[in-house]
Order: sequence, then C-alpha cells, then structure tokens
Amino acid sequence: MDENFLQTMQLTFELAGVTTFILLFIGIPLGYYLSQTRSRFKPVVETIVSMPLVLPPSVLGFYLLLAFSPKNSFGAWLDEAFDVKLVFSFEGLVIASIIFSLPFMVHPIQSGFSSLNKSLREASFVLGKGKVQTLWFVLLPNIRSSLLTASVITFAHTIGEFGVVLMIGGNIAGETKVASIAIYDEVESLNYGLANQYAFTLFLITFTILLFVYAVNKSMVKSEFR
Repeated sequence: MDENFLQTMQLTFELAGVTTFILLFIGIPLGYYLSQTRSRFKPVVETIVSMPLVLPPSVLGFYLLLAFSPKNSFGAWLDEAFDVKLVFSFEGLVIASIIFSLPFMVHPIQSGFSSLNKSLREASFVLGKGKVQTLWFVLLPNIRSSLLTASVITFAHTIGEFGVVLMIGGNIAGETKVASIAIYDEVESLNYGLANQYAFTLFLITFTILLFVYAVNKSMVKSEFR
C-alpha cells in the first residue's frame, strides 16, 4: 500500500481521535449544564453550540483563518507570546475541528441527561453526594449509550471534514493533508483510482463505526429491560 496513503489515513485518524477526546471533556459538562439550566441565556448558548450545523464550513473556516493569521492581533499575540502558529498546522486543525464538531458531541449528551429521571439526582443528593460525585458516579453511567453515540458520531464527522480543514490546514503532506483533502486532490488530478481508494476506505470505516454504535446501543437497551 502506498506510503502517502498510509500517512494521510494515519493523520486523519489522529485528528479525529484527538478531537473526540478533547470534545468528550468539553461536551459532558456543557451538555449537563444545558440539560439542567433554566437561565435566560440558555438559548444563546444553544445557538452558539449549534451554529456549525447550519453554518457553511467555508464561512467558519474563513473566520478562523482570519483569527489565527499572524497578520491579525489574536494570531500575532499567539505567535509572539507562545510561539504558536495555528494556520497550516495540525494544532490549528484540532482547534477548528473541535469548534466544527462541537454540536455532534454536545447534543447527544444533552439529550441523554435530559431523558434521565430527576429522582436519580435527588436520591444521590439525599445520600450526601455532591454535584460532581452525582454527575460522574450516578448520572454518567446511566447515559452510556448517549456518550458512545456522541463520541462515535464526533469521530466519524471529523474524519469527513473538508471545508474547515482545507481553510485552516491547507494541503501539506504529513502535516495537514487528511483523507477528505486527498480525495479532492486526486480527483482534480484525474487520478480516480487513488481517489476511490481513499473514498472507499472512509466509506467502510464510517459504515463499520455506525453499525457498531447501533448494535451496541441495541444490546444496551435490551439489557436495561431484562
């Protein structure tokens, strides 16, 4: 198998894995907050979280590109203070992917928390457990299927990202060139054989991932009703 192909696929999975791992720790407290709060600012927070679902990826990528560029104040500050360059770097891809995939992690977790019976929290508080203990040891174990769904969908969605990663990362082999960009490049070069190799690999992986999620969730539902 071609070395460039393996390198590109490895980078793609690395980006998806890092993004999913970080978003899991962001999505749990954010999803819990949104499922419990009655604040008047909740619609604003939900709107911000959900924006990547309807905003064209190129729009989000463009504004992130402007923000991260060393020619602008924020990008220049990162460069001067921390020697961090986010444009055309793997780190920039991770940040862009976290923002773009945020709703795919938060929404299933928020839905899972919202579906729980309030008596679970109340019983935990009565037994002297604090909010953090209740969250981690009582509520989270009861939304395992939601956590699995959120993690897998986030992973699969990150694998398929195109517009945002193209705007932020460009097309640097071994650094920012992920599978979705490679497919575009090969099609432009009329190299349909290699494009098909990338596309079919992503097709098989996403199909397997989703099949695994549905199978596991089905078994979880059955075990709950036994």
